[in-house]
Amino acid sequence: MPVRLAAASCLVSGLLAAAGCDGVGGGTGHVEHVWGRRGLSDGRLQKPRAMAINQQDQLYIVDTTGRIQAFDRDGQFLHGWRTPEIYAGKPCGLTFDRDGNLLVADTHYFRMLVYTPAGELLQERTIGGECGHEPGQFTFLTDVVRDTEGNYFICEYGDYDRVQKFSPEGEFILQWGSHGSEPGQFVQPRTLAIDEHDHVWVTDACNHRIQVFDASGAEAKLVRVWGRQGREPGQLRYPYGLALDGKGFVYVAEFGNSRVQKFTIAGEYVSHWGIPGRQEGELNKPWELAFDSQGALHVLDTYNHRVQRIRM
Repeated sequence: MPVRLAAASCLVSGLLAAAGCDGVGGGTGHVEHVWGRRGLSDGRLQKPRAMAINQQDQLYIVDTTGRIQAFDRDGQFLHGWRTPEIYAGKPCGLTFDRDGNLLVADTHYFRMLVYTPAGELLQERTIGGECGHEPGQFTFLTDVVRDTEGNYFICEYGDYDRVQKFSPEGEFILQWGSHGSEPGQFVQPRTLAIDEHDHVWVTDACNHRIQVFDASGAEAKLVRVWGRQGREPGQLRYPYGLALDGKGFVYVAEFGNSRVQKFTIAGEYVSHWGIPGRQEGELNKPWELAFDSQGALHVLDTYNHRVQRIRM
């Protein structure tokens, strides 16, 4: 299967750059709780790459073994299961929808899966499953979200760096984006989020920026784009995770700088937290962020095989 070389080389260069990054200070914020140990048994984590929190403040995490595990807010293991197939690769996107079901970007099997919180696969809700460029086909899925009307948005990278929109019944509606660095284009879109206006937020990871779109009409319109590559506060290096707090701020986890930054929704820098390392309050290539009902921010500290709960 052909994969666009620029997208593939971007991931490699991100890994190499992250390995030697030096960060910029510890910033502001404090740690409430740290949990997680590397391993393959129940309750342990092996390079966790996606996380979602439900209304009961239970954390669902998928790691590089292809298993999805549920934990309580403090990291106590509850239950887990594996996705149907993992030989070709593992999922790298999780989101809870308004119905309380878990949406899974089954990256290397070109499809979105839907599970109940107990781990029951809702087969009839699957979208995709074929590798290709046509509407409803995918290369490598990275994330899935739903808006207030129940529409699905699914992003992907590879031959096509784009976002596709589907109806609540799974019917294709529209698509936007292509491989490139112009506004509205992407190089490895990584995480999606929906705000109170149903605008779609995208971490454009290898362009080191954030893009926001209004996809409510017949075509997607670019609302804003911000971010540039660098290590200084306010700059970005491989932004992977993104979380909106509903209070006018957006939080970004940087794979390349091993830190979390806080911005206004207009992209103005507010503060940052974390430096590269393995101690409490330090990060090693974080992939994902999620808020719980108490306003705490959970950071998926991927290469430290753990979760840190913080306040900024």
